Amino acid sequence: MAEVLVLAELNPAGGGVRKTTLEALTAARALGEPSAVVIAAPGTAAGVRDQLAEYGAATVYVAEAPEVDEFLVAPKAEVLAQLVQEKSPAAVVVPSSPEGKEIAARVAIKVGSGFLTDVTEIAADGTATQVAFAGQVIVHSKVTAGTPIYTLRGNSVAPEPAPAAGTEQTVAVSISDAAKGAKVTDRVVEQKSSRPELTEASIVVSGGRGVASAENFSIIEALADSLGAAVGASRAAVDSGFYPHSFQVGQTGKTVSPQLYVAVGISGAIQHRAGMQTSKTIVAINKDPEAPIFELADFGVIGDLNTVVPQATELVNARK
Repeated sequence: MAEVLVLAELNPAGGGVRKTTLEALTAARALGEPSAVVIAAPGTAAGVRDQLAEYGAATVYVAEAPEVDEFLVAPKAEVLAQLVQEKSPAAVVVPSSPEGKEIAARVAIKVGSGFLTDVTEIAADGTATQVAFAGQVIVHSKVTAGTPIYTLRGNSVAPEPAPAAGTEQTVAVSISDAAKGAKVTDRVVEQKSSRPELTEASIVVSGGRGVASAENFSIIEALADSLGAAVGASRAAVDSGFYPHSFQVGQTGKTVSPQLYVAVGISGAIQHRAGMQTSKTIVAINKDPEAPIFELADFGVIGDLNTVVPQATELVNARK
């Protein structure tokens, strides 16, 4: 069976690999036998090999060196490109994070391959599905030159265990001086709440302009906490100062694709829809029956969010 390289993304504070890596391993199985690639600081791979093997990695390539942690993405791109040239895999799958996209693009240039970004599905023949033009067009694309390289949008594929050998192979790391042009001088770990990370969450509750104030976002947070969900916001809510920009969902914010997306007080402008319309199930709560969000929603509640949302939160909590 053809080998497919999957770049492993690790949790910055330790604790294994990110969920997006497990999704990429699952998606890669459509193309062949996945092999995980861990490019990290020395001593990192030992803690993630078993998890990678559990989700289908027949081989775990370990490229550990101080340089890949001390500089920006260029060293990682060089190592992955070298591995692609050495192993000649059927394809390369990378999680579609900001770093993942940059690494994949650099590798595509280095090895002369076609590159498809932000794909939501990969078929056995290599055809990828993408959402384009603010979500108005579904595109089916296929790489015709070199080794196909894909970045997979988070939450597009449900991670499924498929135990494999996970045989560890050490990769010699050779970094050029050109890849050391931007050195990391300091790292600050972002303070995280107990809620899931927005782009990886299986449930997202987002508030829009209809929430009316920053203080009133507490009812959005309460519903999210009852569901074990992440909190999002529309651009209108962010521009109004109701919630931080880092939680914005939409064309100029983050793209999410959860199992359940609850849109509260969001009209459903095309810019917001571009960031969430691939959600598996969409529930809209809005007092305006003509709001465009209802065209996209699987379930809709027409009513005052200040009444509906607290009642929903109470009912969810009562079922626990």
